[in-house]
Amino acid sequence: GPRRPRLSARTRRRWLPWTLLAPALAVIATLLLLPLTRVVWLSVQDYGLDNVVSGRSDYIGLDNYTRLLTDRYLWTVALPNTAVFALAAVAGTVAFGTLVALLLNTLSRIARTAVLGCIMIAWAMPAVSGTYVWVWIFDVDDGPVRRLLQAAGIVGPEGFNWFAERSTFYTIAALNVIHHGFPFVAVTVLAGLLTVPRELHEAALLDGAGAWQRFRHVTVPTIRPVFAVVTILSTIWDFKVFAQVYLMPGGSGGNRDVLNLGVWSYVRSFANQSYGLGSAIAVLLTLMLLAITVGYLRALFRDEELR
Repeated sequence: GPRRPRLSARTRRRWLPWTLLAPALAVIATLLLLPLTRVVWLSVQDYGLDNVVSGRSDYIGLDNYTRLLTDRYLWTVALPNTAVFALAAVAGTVAFGTLVALLLNTLSRIARTAVLGCIMIAWAMPAVSGTYVWVWIFDVDDGPVRRLLQAAGIVGPEGFNWFAERSTFYTIAALNVIHHGFPFVAVTVLAGLLTVPRELHEAALLDGAGAWQRFRHVTVPTIRPVFAVVTILSTIWDFKVFAQVYLMPGGSGGNRDVLNLGVWSYVRSFANQSYGLGSAIAVLLTLMLLAITVGYLRALFRDEELR
């Protein structure tokens, strides 16, 4: 029979990377895309507990999104809690992690290894365990902070409920997230600092630049992609924080003033059996994260093109 034409070498080279990536892409599609598609499909349905039992689908189009976007609770509580908390947590995590990385960069190899081993304990601690530690620290009845402030005369015998107020609740949550996330930033930024040529700092030092000027004009521009990566990842993690909010007193729905988008989606879905509206909240959160990530990447690539 007629012989089939063989693929050219150029075509084979073009398709080789995709062939090698095919198994990983298949796993990602199975573990991520299929559940995401399911969530999007649920978000356009009036799906409750009776639908789970019967298996019946009640398609309602974009009614869940209309209901969500016209809900005053979204704009006054859930969205501000999510955005303001994420902004503060990301800024604190990146700033503190960078300071730790700068400290590690000045240490000897043995001292650096010892300090790295200590800070990695915070990173290795599960979010659940870390949250309960911070809840104990600020315990209303017998927490170390309560005893310290009471001994100093700042708090009376009745104590103070740190978890009842929106501001103090998210201050504790931010401390928890920063404590858990700064080791990743420190290690990543340290890896970037070790790639900065020493000659650049020496030349800046000869020009009379101080420590802050060298960091701002030499270090930051050189490792800008590193800062972009840790900022993007920290933003994604902090926008979808769940355990650090849900496990704190009142964070599971008892205090509606402290819910963020992630916990609100869970409460609407599983506590109120409104799976369609809960899925719509989850889709909204996903779209926000995609927009933020795309914005960061576009800004990064624009800076690279201008350089």
